[in-house]
Amino acid sequence: MLDRPAILIALSRMHVATAGAVLLTWMIAAGAAWPQAAPPPSLGVQEPAQPTAPRLSEPSPSPPPPAREENPGVFNEMGKFFEKSLSILPTLKSPGETIDDLNARAKEAGETLSRLARPSSMVAGRMICPVSANGAPDCKLGADKLCQSKGFKEGNSLNTASAETCSAKVLIPGRTRKPDDCRRDNYVTHALCQ
Repeated sequence: MLDRPAILIALSRMHVATAGAVLLTWMIAAGAAWPQAAPPPSLGVQEPAQPTAPRLSEPSPSPPPPAREENPGVFNEMGKFFEKSLSILPTLKSPGETIDDLNARAKEAGETLSRLARPSSMVAGRMICPVSANGAPDCKLGADKLCQSKGFKEGNSLNTASAETCSAKVLIPGRTRKPDDCRRDNYVTHALCQ
């Protein structure tokens, strides 16, 4: 049993096929349409040929064929429409030309990106952020130290972690904990180095 989306897809395919058939019929009719003012051609019936007498004089040049007069019928107008619409469409490239064009664009994009991006690398580790004069951790200096330990010049911190460091006095049983027994240390764990 078909479900509703499958039925809708089948119906939409049927409508697309019908529209394509109608468009194809119009295009064929516009290209091979008979002039509407002239009578339709007879199907297989030909008039008998008139016997002609041989001429003794030079044959006269044949007159130029009469110019086709404009026929303002529906099929003629549809033919003009399709001719105009085909002339405004871009010409299609061969598959080889298209692939060559895409390869050239990709190469240009790669060269542009390589000029824009400086070589950098992400490193992982654990380097303490020293405390600055205002009491806040200076993780830029910690990132620089982490990158220098990996052979780079400088870096920017990407990820940090913090931990509490306490003195051994905290472990004495029965002793009350004082505010200066522990401190919070910040560490750079990932840095982008250059």
